[in-house]
Amino acid sequence: MERFQKFILLPLILTASLPGLGFCYSIINGPTNATVLAGSEARFNCTVSVGWVILIWLSNGNPVLTVINSEGAFETSDRFTSQNYTSSNGFTSELIIHNTQLSDSGKIECSIQQPSKSSFAFLSVQVNGSLFIKNSTLTVKENKTVEIVCEALGWAPAPEITWMSNDSFIDKSRYVTQQSQRSDGLHDALSILTLTLTDTEILTCLADIEALPNPQNATLTCIFLNSTIENDYQEDSGSTWVIVLAVVLSLVGIILLIIIIAVVVRCCCLKKKGSTYQNEIRKVSAERKKDGDLENRQKHGSENQGYLPEERQNTEHGSRIPSHPSVRSKFAILAADLHTSSVPKVRPQRRSDYPISPKKIRNATLV
Repeated sequence: MERFQKFILLPLILTASLPGLGFCYSIINGPTNATVLAGSEARFNCTVSVGWVILIWLSNGNPVLTVINSEGAFETSDRFTSQNYTSSNGFTSELIIHNTQLSDSGKIECSIQQPSKSSFAFLSVQVNGSLFIKNSTLTVKENKTVEIVCEALGWAPAPEITWMSNDSFIDKSRYVTQQSQRSDGLHDALSILTLTLTDTEILTCLADIEALPNPQNATLTCIFLNSTIENDYQEDSGSTWVIVLAVVLSLVGIILLIIIIAVVVRCCCLKKKGSTYQNEIRKVSAERKKDGDLENRQKHGSENQGYLPEERQNTEHGSRIPSHPSVRSKFAILAADLHTSSVPKVRPQRRSDYPISPKKIRNATLV
């Protein structure tokens, strides 16, 4: 890419320089140093006097943009553009480097193709890395020394680490900072602060580089815990646990009670439903049995439970007559005559094994 740029720019430079050999023009104001964060823009200005012919911008010795008085600017990359301003005093070309990278750091030169007529500045591209303290809150007991670690990762260049306690800077003798460079050119830093607290403090770790408008910071709250406060804290913790346990047990008891009530109600409903079903079954069976008895009665009739055979009636009546000898003889003679003179008759045989009442007689008629 660089060879291609040189190949394109060389004929332009030669063409512009030949007709201007007899002219004298110079750089009035050259570029100034710039320090930017990676990913941002870097701007450089170069002002030349009236009568200029050609102006070339170079980055680390490589031409990146050419401006010819009669033709304008020739841009070879989207990352390098320019803006031009003309005044009565001369011509100003502004080089804009977009999306700066670490590789862009170095010498930025403005050249007008005249002997000893060039001006340059330096570009520093810096990387803002990360900064953190492992714990956001720390409890420190009385007369106990603690070490607090602050880490800065992925910076360029290595950041300057400082510490503050309650908005006051801590003496550098109380902390140690170690720096190291990675294979990708970025830097890491580790700072360890050692202190013994006498009260609750807010500690702040700051990392700063030139390109940052304000240092990056990470904060830690150190809670000082003396013996009296510790005992009160333990008592409060015990009381808190007791309250939490009581509330949890109460909730569990209420839930269990609700479950038991729901189960009892459910069982009662199922039992009631089952009882109703059984009653319906019994009712249906009784109705079927009743209908069957009625049908049998219509077909075969019903038994007269009050019917009394004549022989039994005579026997019963005979047993009630007092046993007088004369009367017996008369009845015996009369019975003998009737037996000899009358025609024997066949009496129907009827069942008499049912308990009956002599005062009730029921008849059944078959249709």
